[in-house]
Amino acid sequence: MSEPKVFISYSHDDAEWVRKFAEALRDQSVDVWLDAWRVHAGDSLRDALEAGLRTSDAIVAILSASNARRPALLFELGVALGTGKRLIPILPADLDSAVIPFELRSRRYLTKGAPAKAAREVAEALRGKAA
Repeated sequence: MSEPKVFISYSHDDAEWVRKFAEALRDQSVDVWLDAWRVHAGDSLRDALEAGLRTSDAIVAILSASNARRPALLFELGVALGTGKRLIPILPADLDSAVIPFELRSRRYLTKGAPAKAAREVAEALRGKAA
């Protein structure tokens, strides 16, 4: 079985947590598309994001108060829904549900906590095990 590939959508305000989460996902044998790792100086951001979204098996959307309504997140959610990709939301426990896009509110989501625990739950969900 090949490694599942995930695209991580996040706010740069969460960059440190996301880096730890992405490293923990790699430790769980998940191929991670993270902009900080895949987009280099001079690269077209649009082309890189499009390739990452297109080649991923799932999109992990890490929400925060600062990105819950930003256009880039809504675009990435639209790609996930339009292409039938698995969409795994990770939300902080204290995020006001009024700011969460409906498509994320209507799914079982993970609560943002320890990065390694969240990575294990995502890896298990991708492999069809109970999260």
